[in-house]
Amino acid sequence: MEGKVCISLFLCFAMAITMVFGQGTRVGFYSTSCPNAESIVESAVRASFQSDRTIAPGIVRMHFHDCFVNGCDGSILIEGANTERTSNFNTNVRDFEVIENAKTQLESACPGVVSCADILALAARDSVVLTGGQTWQVPTGRRDGRVSLASDVSLPRSRDPVDLQIRMFSDKGLNTQDLVALVGAHTIGTTACGAFSYRFTSLNGSADPTIDPTFLSQLQSQCPTGGNGNRVPLDTDSENTFDTSFFTNLQNGRGVLESDQRLWSDTSTRAVIEPFLRITGSFDTQFARSMVKMSNIEVITGIAGEIRRVCSTIN
Repeated sequence: MEGKVCISLFLCFAMAITMVFGQGTRVGFYSTSCPNAESIVESAVRASFQSDRTIAPGIVRMHFHDCFVNGCDGSILIEGANTERTSNFNTNVRDFEVIENAKTQLESACPGVVSCADILALAARDSVVLTGGQTWQVPTGRRDGRVSLASDVSLPRSRDPVDLQIRMFSDKGLNTQDLVALVGAHTIGTTACGAFSYRFTSLNGSADPTIDPTFLSQLQSQCPTGGNGNRVPLDTDSENTFDTSFFTNLQNGRGVLESDQRLWSDTSTRAVIEPFLRITGSFDTQFARSMVKMSNIEVITGIAGEIRRVCSTIN
């Protein structure tokens, strides 16, 4: 009877892998067609990181912005009028050259084999590792999308209440644990003062009461009048290290973005944060799990889409 359901243990295992990772991606997809694919991407990311540590949060953010619009298909990488890149949501997305550099090396080693979407997923993992985070296996096999429209871009905003954040993530198949863990990527990187300086006078001219008074003074000094272009670390204790201090900051009223701080104020999301603060390694483990889920949102596999030769240009 079991043999009629699954012809072999190997087939059953392969089916299970597909179900876990989703829509046809799998770990080791390039093991035969381009065995050095992952090491080539890692080397390209590492080389850029050594000269500019800020590429790490930039690439993680790029991957998130890609996956939340038309799925993880590399469409954010496409240049041109009215593409996703031109959306106001993506004004500060950067480090596209890191992905292009990796692609150039892969085209030399394995022409027409590795998708830009997979490069971006691998580069995001490598960026986290380079900043001290835990590694994880990245299921690959995505193909590149041919559609990139600024009008399709709708992403979470810094003023979003928790229920809206939960709904937007749920629409992508991600639960509350995934939401909190993925927002935890704010443990690295910066944001512009314009994204949060309204909190200084948001309540009838008074500052947002959820901000710690000492921290408020610090933020105000970093964002003087007319300084909305200044950038401030999202994790003021360790902006270049992937750790849990971001969540400690939320606990202490030191969240820079209003949407981040609300995760501590809301009981449902605080319940996810608290174990991250108590149990060593729990955040890293959940973040890796959530990144795998996110990186399989509406992926293109099989013979659909394309494998771009240049990530910024549709073949």
